[in-house]
Parts: sequence; structure tokens; C-alpha cells
Amino acid sequence: MLLGQVVGTVVATQKESSLIGLKFLLVRAVDENKEPTGATVVAADVVGCGVGEIVLYASGSSARQTQQTDNRPVDAAIMAIVDQWEVGGEVKYKK
Repeated sequence: MLLGQVVGTVVATQKESSLIGLKFLLVRAVDENKEPTGATVVAADVVGCGVGEIVLYASGSSARQTQQTDNRPVDAAIMAIVDQWEVGGEVKYKK
């Protein structure tokens, strides 16, 4: 899983029928200091998060391992909303 921040939403009224019912969000990868580290991806939201939240997301075949994304053409899925993380005993982020 990867650490990311939800930076936006995606709305697609015309889509593959197996994607109907999924909510899509833009997620930017971040490091342990909450600094952006990579590209922004479109991820299926399977936990009900919102813009601004720090999340754990999976990509590739791991993104299709949830009940909501099973057998759907999804390449990234938000798996968890982060409450806190520590690095070397120091709290780096707390919701």
C-alpha cells in the first residue's frame, strides 16, 4: 500500500458498466512528511473518504482485492483512512 492525500474528485457519467456505483477520487502520493512524491492517480474509494484526507491506497492487481472492486477494471483503490503515523517515535501526522 501507498500513502496519499485525496486532492480532488472525478465524475464520469459515461463509463464501463462494471464501474457504475464506484466513487472516484484523485490521490497524490505523499512521503512521511506529507510532501508530494509522485503522480496523481484516480482511485476507487471503497472506504468513504473525502477531499483532504490522508489515505492508504493500493495499485495494480491489489486494487481489485476488495468486495467493491472485485472483477472490475480498477488500477487503484483507497483501502484506509489514516488517523496517525509515527516515524522514529515521533508523531508525523495526526488527523
